[in-house]
Amino acid sequence: MTAAGSSSRGVADDAARPRAGTDSNPAALTPARPAASTTELKPFRGTRDASAAEPELSFVIPCLNEAKTVGPCVEAAVRCLRENNIDGEVVVGDNGSTDGSQDIARAAGARVVPVPVRGYGAAIRGGIAAARGKYIIMGDSDGQHDFAACFPFVEKLREGYDVVVGSRTKGMAMEGAMTWKSRYIGTPVITLVGKLLFATPFSDFNCGLRGFTKASFELMHPRASGMEFASEHIVKASLLARRGRLKLTEIPITVHPDGRDRPPHLRPWRDGWRHLRFMLLLSPRWTIAAPSMVMLLAGLMITLLVAAGPITIGGYMLDVHSLIAGCLFVLLGYSGLIAAVAARLYALHEEIGPPDRFLERLSSLYTLERGILAGAGFALLGAVLIGWLTYRAFLGEGLPADQVTRSLRPMIIGSTLVAMGVQTVLMSFFLSMLRIPNERRA
Repeated sequence: MTAAGSSSRGVADDAARPRAGTDSNPAALTPARPAASTTELKPFRGTRDASAAEPELSFVIPCLNEAKTVGPCVEAAVRCLRENNIDGEVVVGDNGSTDGSQDIARAAGARVVPVPVRGYGAAIRGGIAAARGKYIIMGDSDGQHDFAACFPFVEKLREGYDVVVGSRTKGMAMEGAMTWKSRYIGTPVITLVGKLLFATPFSDFNCGLRGFTKASFELMHPRASGMEFASEHIVKASLLARRGRLKLTEIPITVHPDGRDRPPHLRPWRDGWRHLRFMLLLSPRWTIAAPSMVMLLAGLMITLLVAAGPITIGGYMLDVHSLIAGCLFVLLGYSGLIAAVAARLYALHEEIGPPDRFLERLSSLYTLERGILAGAGFALLGAVLIGWLTYRAFLGEGLPADQVTRSLRPMIIGSTLVAMGVQTVLMSFFLSMLRIPNERRA
């Protein structure tokens, strides 16, 4: 895009588009669609030091068939760079648009990066990978964010913050900008879960307008390619901040009505569940391990109480039926624990979860051979109990019919130990498969 072309559009937009934090008419959010350029246009590069190899700021905007809104979004970002004398660029990560969004974005001053892998996260990651700026501001191309008003993000990044997240909760949502489901159910619930599971400091977990240093993004190394990217980014940033490796803050923003004339890509219930599911899977310690440990301990207590014979507590007799329930709890609890460990190790292996030094150390000590030995030990102990009972039944004095509840005890306990042993061996093979190195495509 030529400087003159940018300037002429920018002046028109200044008069038409409301600035964040005002009560201007939302209809002015979407200027007229820019005409497709018939000449080769160069992407806009900020005015501070356009010859530098590394600009200070890169706007990264994902796009999939946003012909009506991507042009005004890019122009607003260019205006922010120009008005605040920032050396920067605008990068559009295009996810395979078929409506001419690419040409419109280029005409408005963006550098368009094709991202063949479909997904919201993939489009952003592709754009950030191509961005050259020290700082990144990312936001959607649906017209809900006023990129021209993003200088407060830059100020916070210059102050030394690594991640700056916009907050619609502390800012303002213009009429029609958020559905009631998102405003009163989705955003509050997801934000609360994030605080409970990961101690996130943000008041708006789902806000898509964010600024961060490229170095912090590379440190977090998000892997999700879909909508879960937004949650992964916040979770990893929060956990790294707790370790003193990142500095986080948030600023209030104004969100405007969607500028498109078609339904959004977002599906509130489906994508809300995807965010919640991803967060629950990233925290197996509380969602799987803790309940499983409670169940395992409860099962062990019941089993130990009635392993030798029936007991009476408060006038109620606990016998073999309680033993069966106790062993069931032990099996379920043990299964949950090893599933939680497997889930956490898988997340570490795929780099989609926060790092855990203790678990990485434990993983290095737990080998396939040691797992097989541990599983064989459980199974052997159980087989001894079952074998002793079998010997009594066929080669010994037999199993008296009036003592069936007594003879069932070693069979129940032995079967439980054998099942735990087999589970341990099978899980050891699975965990060992995770360690097999493989080359990933870029």
